[in-house]
Amino acid sequence: MFALNFYSDLYGDVLRNHRKTVTIRLGDKSDKYKTGMIVWVTIGPRFGRRQKLYSAILDRVEVKTIAELSPRDIERENPELRTQDDVIGMLSRIYGDLITPNHTVTVVYFSRVDE
Repeated sequence: MFALNFYSDLYGDVLRNHRKTVTIRLGDKSDKYKTGMIVWVTIGPRFGRRQKLYSAILDRVEVKTIAELSPRDIERENPELRTQDDVIGMLSRIYGDLITPNHTVTVVYFSRVDE
């Protein structure tokens, strides 16, 4: 079983309220995440204890540059984000690297699965 893990300080509320339906991951993760996969959506620190919130199905997985992200991609990542610069700031905070609009990202669209 694979998981999409999120940091609780950034995403806890939007995940619990089901307002987040996309995750944008730095780099090409298309070998790891495939359309139709069932994953756990979890929150917690990178190498610490995590809490499973729910299971989800990956509806679509796309690889593109940050410059190619649509406003809808950005809003579904986090309703508080509006621009590609907002995404760059978020990714820089998570990954601790200098991120540019030319960086490749994987956009994973997911939907909750009721168990």
